[in-house]
Amino acid sequence: MPASPLAPDWLSYPGDANELNPALWASTVTRTRSGVLSVDGVPVTELAEKFGTPVYVVSETDFRTRARNFRDAFNAAFRDLCGGVDVYYAGKSFLCSEVAHWVSEEGLRLDTASGGELAVAVRAGLKGRQLALHGNNKSDVELNRALDLEVGRIVVDSLDELQRVGALAQARGATANVMLRLTPGVHAHTHEFIATAHEDQKFGLSLAPSSSGKESPAAQAVAAALDHPCIRLVGVHSHIGSQIFESAGFELAARRLLGFLAEVRDRHGVELKELDLGGGYGIAYTEEDTPRSPAVIAQAMAAVVGEACAAHGLRAPRISIEPGRAIAGPSTFTLYTAGTTKTVQVDADGASHPRRYVSVDGGMSDNARPVLYDADYSAVVASRTSAAEPVLSRVVGKHCESGDIVVRSVYLPGDTTHGDLLAVPGTGAYCWSLASNYNYLTRPPVVAVKDGEARIIVRGETEEDLLSRDVLRGTENDRATLEAGA
Repeated sequence: MPASPLAPDWLSYPGDANELNPALWASTVTRTRSGVLSVDGVPVTELAEKFGTPVYVVSETDFRTRARNFRDAFNAAFRDLCGGVDVYYAGKSFLCSEVAHWVSEEGLRLDTASGGELAVAVRAGLKGRQLALHGNNKSDVELNRALDLEVGRIVVDSLDELQRVGALAQARGATANVMLRLTPGVHAHTHEFIATAHEDQKFGLSLAPSSSGKESPAAQAVAAALDHPCIRLVGVHSHIGSQIFESAGFELAARRLLGFLAEVRDRHGVELKELDLGGGYGIAYTEEDTPRSPAVIAQAMAAVVGEACAAHGLRAPRISIEPGRAIAGPSTFTLYTAGTTKTVQVDADGASHPRRYVSVDGGMSDNARPVLYDADYSAVVASRTSAAEPVLSRVVGKHCESGDIVVRSVYLPGDTTHGDLLAVPGTGAYCWSLASNYNYLTRPPVVAVKDGEARIIVRGETEEDLLSRDVLRGTENDRATLEAGA
């Protein structure tokens, strides 16, 4: 059967719809002889029976291996240049107490973006020196918590915030470890909403001179930080965006930042000791995506940093990076149960062509990325094999939204039907983190699998959880709320 004209150009017609593309899945995911998907030796049919669906399934082995690969590859590439790197796991991609514990055990640090993420880190036993606090609008409560914990770095995003950090530190007679987030003017080749280093967006201090002719906000911030008695300026930071495959943006940002560090040296006589090059490394969501390995990324970045430092006569600063998606994303898949199916006819190229709709028991409440970023995913029938011809399909959720699409285009067996288990790979990053209760659906559990055993690391919600914050006048819940002063 030929490929459907409704399919995107990158989606090829499968020779066997039962095959797994290893680039899309955790290394521990296989199919059994009966066609059932298995992760770390546990069949998904068993997971569905025990935990229900939808459920996020994370391979702990794969997660830890990816974390270790980044640590080892970057340390090897930068050892001779600056003694190695500090790898900060970007907690915003997916964070819970157990994951924070894995990160720490694998020798990584943790990048947080809120007081809540800091609270998770503390609960998991991480120490302040292992932590960074990001954010473009940190509250005084969050900044004070970071100062209480003596975090390794507060990544300051603006001149206003720099002044507030200095004042809060001075009021308590403390010193704040500060890293300045800079905007190097690099437009990454990714979705507009996850490109973060061009000028017209909310993050960072620009390297460009101000419109009034004053020196750049970045230069002003460096001068103010070096002059403040309660700020220890440890270095500068840049993050150009997310889900990036091309190396050019990373390389250009590194060159511009190192050039700026040379300017700081020449003006202030200070060589800042640290440079954070951010994260944003792309992963495979579909067969179109071609991610690079940590070793390839590390070697390319080390070459650029070494070359730029030599050109400016700089001692290489200590490098840090912030992978999140590249560790969490491929380690996880979401398991659904298929419900309603139907076939519609769509006109294309002067003819009518079929598209199969397969509805599942989740949707945009457990994966908001397709509706937010036009993100593409893949899917397979996970509970059996099929000899049926593959049919171009669209996997959709159960929400009252026509945009509630889980997988826009995928070939699934033509006999996919009610009760089949479907698995969507690559959902470890930003799916649970962005999950909601839209239509009052409960958020799914997260189940970790390792060495043939599965356990819950984030409990799924119940209807009682949903109603527990819903205050009805005259009820026990109402009285409890009044007594709490809410």
